Amino acid sequence: MAATLLFVLGLGSLGAEAPDYEFFREKVQPVLLAKRQGHARCVACHIHRIPPLQPLKNGATGWNDEESRQNFLAWKAFVTPADPMKSPVLLHPLAEAAGGDRFHAGGKHFKSREDPEWKTLAAWARGEKLAPRAASAVVRVLQSNAAGDDIHVVDPATNEVVGKIEDIEVPHGLVISPDGRRIYVTNEARVTLDIVEAKSLRVAKRIPLSGRPNNVDVSKDGRFVYVGIAEAPGAVDVIDANAGRNIKSVPVKGAIHNVYVTPDGKFTVAGSIPEKTISVIDTASNELAWTLTLSAGIRPMAFTTNADGSTKEIVVQLSDFHGFALVDFATRKEIRRVTLPDPPGQEKETHGLQGSPAHGLAITPDGRMLWSTSKYYDYIAAYSLPDLKLLKVVPVGHHPEWLTIPPDGKLVYCAVAGNETMVAVDNRTMQVVKAIPVGAVPKRNASGVLRLD
Repeated sequence: MAATLLFVLGLGSLGAEAPDYEFFREKVQPVLLAKRQGHARCVACHIHRIPPLQPLKNGATGWNDEESRQNFLAWKAFVTPADPMKSPVLLHPLAEAAGGDRFHAGGKHFKSREDPEWKTLAAWARGEKLAPRAASAVVRVLQSNAAGDDIHVVDPATNEVVGKIEDIEVPHGLVISPDGRRIYVTNEARVTLDIVEAKSLRVAKRIPLSGRPNNVDVSKDGRFVYVGIAEAPGAVDVIDANAGRNIKSVPVKGAIHNVYVTPDGKFTVAGSIPEKTISVIDTASNELAWTLTLSAGIRPMAFTTNADGSTKEIVVQLSDFHGFALVDFATRKEIRRVTLPDPPGQEKETHGLQGSPAHGLAITPDGRMLWSTSKYYDYIAAYSLPDLKLLKVVPVGHHPEWLTIPPDGKLVYCAVAGNETMVAVDNRTMQVVKAIPVGAVPKRNASGVLRLD
């Protein structure tokens, strides 16, 4: 009777396979890290008990691959593959009324075999494997939610939300590493740079910063991450991506709002709103190279390039200016301003602008078109490059913020903070393709290739 019951439950099989490492790493370890109401986490006890778990390193919220393999080897010794219901990893935390042991020093975490987390442990015990991934590299659009605690992950092929990064309260800036294996997110609530694994979309580590962060970018070789510090007197923190630590804080003039690595990778450009100053850092030495003060606070920036790939111009939006300015990178002088159009008969929005009537820029990968947002009039505007001729105004919704364009250049994505959507616009037809529901007050976004292998 007992054997028949186990067979019906799918928990007993003489031909069961050995527990799988990848399933353990991706599915079981989150159960061991999870906090359940009224219980200590499994990891809190098992770093000192049998079967052991590796201690979490300072600031880490999970284990690296080497540590995960040590956890796996220790825990699979407490699995009986031929008869999973005899496995201590299943019996100890399960209520006695549901077939568990009489006592577990860590308490009874699961009242029923129908508990989703217990079923995950049971699936691992009977040798279940992860479903094969369709591709090892995928293009994704990431939308942070400035008044939330999550980041939405969108597939640009379908314009559907396919995942979420959670447990980052008040995420500000975000960028994908050049190899596609990490996502770097500035965490305003914790004052950290959070490193997210692209494969799992989980926070792997939090790196303390010198002050409250705003935007972030990464060097072209992936070696350094640059974080703008939005506190006086102003700094750009330099993070060693391989070591996972803050190695330097470069002093600059004024609290930093946004920070960018130039397309050629030679410079990091940071902008200060209160000091109205652009600070340019040499990425070879991570030292301040030069500064330029303009007439108003420095908001989002973008970059045009010369034929050899070097930086030609900084396109910069300014506080209280409905448009953008161009700065010649070689001469370090402002050379032109472009004012965004005022649609006839449309009332100007002035509430909640925070001094930025235009707060989003993006240039298509081919360098032929520039998009700018207008928070005054709820649109994004397309301009041809290099002549900056207005091509079209596209209404997108209330309070448009940042823009991002995936590598294929087909669509531009606009964060529409007032509607809690991210709007996709076709770069060829300049028509709205879809408004994608996201989270609370979406602002900064990014796009690129994520590696899932």
